[in-house]
Amino acid sequence: MLDDRQAAGGRGQVRARAHTRSVRALVTDVRYRLEVTTLRRDETSGSLGVNEIGRVTLRTTAPVMVDLYRRDRVTGSLIVTDEVTSTTAGEGTVLEAS
Repeated sequence: MLDDRQAAGGRGQVRARAHTRSVRALVTDVRYRLEVTTLRRDETSGSLGVNEIGRVTLRTTAPVMVDLYRRDRVTGSLIVTDEVTSTTAGEGTVLEAS
């Protein structure tokens, strides 16, 4: 999910772009990293490296209208970019929203 600089820290400030809205966001939790060869969840990892798949929690600075991905693929997905360099850090699907 993250680029080399972000992979080291595991958490950081990003921009989340959902549909037409872009807001600042903070990766507050890395719930698990998916081991792609065995499909097991590594809940002890705490960070994601380059090209790794996992489940994270984002906290946005402003409300973002989204749907669950299983309900609507367009409004249930987002792009995560590095706030400083504007490079794509990853993509996400909305599994829960509050």
